[in-house]
Amino acid sequence: MNAQPGLVIVDKPAGITSHDVVSRCRRFFSTRKVGHAGTLDPMATGVLVIGIERATKILGLLTTSAKAYAATIRLGQTTSTEDAEGEALQTVSAVHLTDSQIADAVSGLRGDIAQVPSAVSAIKVAGKRSYQLAREGHAVELPARPVRIDRFEVLDVRRVGDFVDLDVEVDCSAGTYIRALARDLGNVLGVGGHLTALRRTRAGRFGLDQARTLEELGDAPQLSYSLDEACLQSFPRRDLTPDEELDVSHGRPLVSAGIDGVYAATAPDGRVIALLQDSGQRTRSVVVIRPATL
Repeated sequence: MNAQPGLVIVDKPAGITSHDVVSRCRRFFSTRKVGHAGTLDPMATGVLVIGIERATKILGLLTTSAKAYAATIRLGQTTSTEDAEGEALQTVSAVHLTDSQIADAVSGLRGDIAQVPSAVSAIKVAGKRSYQLAREGHAVELPARPVRIDRFEVLDVRRVGDFVDLDVEVDCSAGTYIRALARDLGNVLGVGGHLTALRRTRAGRFGLDQARTLEELGDAPQLSYSLDEACLQSFPRRDLTPDEELDVSHGRPLVSAGIDGVYAATAPDGRVIALLQDSGQRTRSVVVIRPATL
């Protein structure tokens, strides 16, 4: 029997790649058509959105959603990867830092900022991943890109020898690197910094409260959301008439709906036929979920 299309919200454990999670889900759900939205580093844990079968078609749209993280930042040490897995490059005592100095530096990194991505990110440079070039010993200089930090809050400050460890929570736009935020905070304070722990708590509308472990999925493979539920959870809804349903299933445009962004064009029986977007006076198909030829 073919696997049903939909999303699985996984609580990724530390020590494996996002692709490792995809590989396991391929085995659990007995299909090769599996993908993920928004890569998590091996050291990171938490929400990883997995698409099964035709739900892989909407993953690219889900990667643009806002994210939320819980993290631990160590002030007083710079590493080659900007996290605890890299080689220590420089250690500068952070014992002199006051809580108010830290709070002021954190405040300066909120809002719309220009962030230079981590050199060990998956961004492509001349056809190769940045992290591959960095590991080969090449100097990687990535241009700053605009990101938005809606929330950057310090929950706890711990003084450990010459270091200061901060437990923080961050709400941010897609494309934000929390490792780079740790690096930049350390630079602002003049002592360097890196990430020692990272947990994604939310990706768009999907949170840890919906996530399942790989052990749970191995015992009982089950979708978190059907494809219809996933579309209606993630996008505004436009109800179609039967005639409009037929047009949309053939990829034909409709009259614009006046809805901002991508929306789910939904048949009278509740099935999502396509994801559409207004373009002037007409619609354009972003993804046809149920083409007439299906």
